[in-house]
Amino acid sequence: MSAENQYISTKLKVCGLTDIDQINELINMKVDFLGFIFFEKSPRFVLNRLTLEEISATNHSGKTGVFVNENAKRIVEIAEKANLNFIQLHGNETTEFISDLRQKLPSEIKIIKVIRIANQSAQELQKIISQPQSAMHYLLFDTDSEAFGGTGKTFNWQILNEINIPVPYFLSGGISEENIKNLDILKQKPFAVDINSRYEISPGIKDLQKIKRTHEKL
Repeated sequence: MSAENQYISTKLKVCGLTDIDQINELINMKVDFLGFIFFEKSPRFVLNRLTLEEISATNHSGKTGVFVNENAKRIVEIAEKANLNFIQLHGNETTEFISDLRQKLPSEIKIIKVIRIANQSAQELQKIISQPQSAMHYLLFDTDSEAFGGTGKTFNWQILNEINIPVPYFLSGGISEENIKNLDILKQKPFAVDINSRYEISPGIKDLQKIKRTHEKL
């Protein structure tokens, strides 16, 4: 297998999108997931730049809304108005909250639960992800931060080889052109990689050439 195609089964998610022209270019590039951040404290808060109607009109099957400790009613409202396909929960949402949200959301909308990795042991991490998963479809592993992501920092991926991951997962946290080649250390390959700040010109404005080069390698 050539170096260019060694991750051919791994999908690509571009998060923190705010520009409609760039979104359309990414759609033409056939990027698998488009991430929109609905967290007001984020420098990539999408509603500062785009309306729910503009997101709704975007024709793509991988539109993902990112929420941090938001109430379920607001998540459902945004999901319906923006015609989202995935909900990514990036805060401290409990299993009970996720189950309640699952009941309120249309059944076709999938849930991604973020696990923020700091200094946990493999045993501690296994305990976290071994909780009942019936309401969620995917996990996403990201580097822990007070800003809830977008730090450009990478956690030690080796810990993922020490646990059993029960559902497909997204890998996030400081992924770049330089370190993406290290995916081959992972025994259980990510369903998708999630790129953000290391592929930006400024918050919310992406370097499309960098993204294109990475997408061609996946």
